[in-house]
Amino acid sequence: MPTPDALPLEAVVLADLAVILTVGAALVHLVRRLRQPAVVVEIAAGLMLGPSLLGLLPGDLPARLFPLEARPALSVLAQLGLALFMFQAGWELDPRRLRGRGRSVGTLAVLAMTVPFVLGGGAAALLHASQAPEGVSRGMFVLFMATAFSITAFPVLARIIRDRGLTRTHVGVLAMACAAVGDVVAWCVLVLVVALAGAQGPGGFVTVIALTLAYAATMILAVRPLLRRLLRDFAQGESRGASLALIVSGVLLSSYVTSWIGIHAIFGAFAFGLVMPRGDRGLEERIGQPLERASALLLPAFFTLTGLSTDIGGLGWSGLGVLALVLLVAVTSKFAGAAVPARLTGSDWREAAVFGTLMNSRGLTEIVILGIGLHLGLIDTQLFTVMVLMALITTAMAGPLLSLFGGGTGAVAVPAAAPAARQLTPAKGQNDGSPLLRIPEAPRRLRDDHPGVQSGADRG
Repeated sequence: MPTPDALPLEAVVLADLAVILTVGAALVHLVRRLRQPAVVVEIAAGLMLGPSLLGLLPGDLPARLFPLEARPALSVLAQLGLALFMFQAGWELDPRRLRGRGRSVGTLAVLAMTVPFVLGGGAAALLHASQAPEGVSRGMFVLFMATAFSITAFPVLARIIRDRGLTRTHVGVLAMACAAVGDVVAWCVLVLVVALAGAQGPGGFVTVIALTLAYAATMILAVRPLLRRLLRDFAQGESRGASLALIVSGVLLSSYVTSWIGIHAIFGAFAFGLVMPRGDRGLEERIGQPLERASALLLPAFFTLTGLSTDIGGLGWSGLGVLALVLLVAVTSKFAGAAVPARLTGSDWREAAVFGTLMNSRGLTEIVILGIGLHLGLIDTQLFTVMVLMALITTAMAGPLLSLFGGGTGAVAVPAAAPAARQLTPAKGQNDGSPLLRIPEAPRRLRDDHPGVQSGADRG
C-alpha cells in the first residue's frame, strides 16, 4: 500500500477537499444555535484547520494534511469558488434599490463609508511604523487599510436582513441601499490601490487606469446588451443549459481580462455580475442557484487557505494590542458613521442601532480584500491575522446585537399586510430634496424570525 507521501497529487487534493467540507458540515449546527451567517462558521472552520488550532497538536498536522505541493491546486479550486461568489455579489447589487431615495441614501452611504475610512486611515498611520512590511510607503499602507476598515459585506448583509424579517422594513431597505453604494465606492478605491501597487512608475499607473476605463466601457456598452440578448434567446428548450456555460465562461474570461490589465481577477468576476440582467426569476433558477451550489462547495477551500496563513497563537501580547485597537476603530467608526446619522435623519435610537449593526458586518468581502493586500505585500501575515479576526468578530456580532436592539423580533418591521416597505418622506417644513428626512410612524408588532440553516451562499 502506498504511503500518503507517495499518493498522486490529485488524490491528496481530493482528500483535502473532503476534509474541508466535512469539518464545515460538522460545525453547521452552530448556525442554528448561535443564529450566525454561514460565513462565520466557515471562517472558524478554516482557522481551526490551520496553525491556530490544528497546529497546536503534535506532528505538524496542517503541513501533513495540506502539503505545500497540494496547495496550488487547492488555490485554483478556491479561486474558482471565489470568482463565482464575486459574480453573485455583483449580480445582487441592484441599482434599482436606489431609485426614489434621493439624497438621504447618498448622505448616509457617504458617512457610513467616510467615517470608518478616515478613522481607519488614522489608525493605520499609527500602525505603519510597527506593522507595515518593509518598503511599503505610509500612503499606500494607509489607503489600503482605510479601504479595509470601511467595507460592508453586502451579500451577508442581504442574508441577515432576509433571515431577520427586515426585508420590507425601512431600516432593511436603507441598509441594503447604503451598503450597495458604499461597496461600489470601496471596490473603485481598491482598484486604484491595486493599480498603484502593481504599476511600474507613473506611466504604468496611467496605462492601468486607461485600460480599466476601456474595460468598464466595453462591459457597459457592449457586454450588457449582448448578454441580455443571448440570455433571452437561450431562455427556452435545450439552449437553457447553454446559458449556464455562457455565464461561467463570461465570468472566467472577464476575470482573465482584469488580471491581464493588472487589477486582480476578482474585479472581473464582480464586474460581470454588475452587468447581468436582473428581474428574471427564470434566470435566477437556471443560473443563480447552480452557481450558488458550486461556490458553496468550493469556497471552503478559500477559507482553509486563509486559515493556513493565519496563526492566532503567534500574535503575542503586542498583536493582541493591535487587535484591540483595530476592533475599537472598526466598530466605533461604523456605528459613528451609520447609527448617529440615521438618528439625526429621523430614526429612533433603536432603529439607528439596528442600522449601525447591519453596516458593521464585513464577512467574506473583507477577507477577499485582505487576501489582495497580503498577495501584494501591503500587509504581513500578522496584520492579516488581526484583520481576519476583526472580520470574523464584527460579522458574528450582528446576530446578538440585532436581538438586543430588537432587529430580530420585527420591532422595526412593517406589518406583513403592508404593500411595500416604508418610504422615506420629508419631515414637516422640509423640501422634497432635503437630505434630512423623517420616518413616518408605522404600527409595530412582533414577527417570527427566520433563522434556518443558511445555504452555502449566505456569505459576505
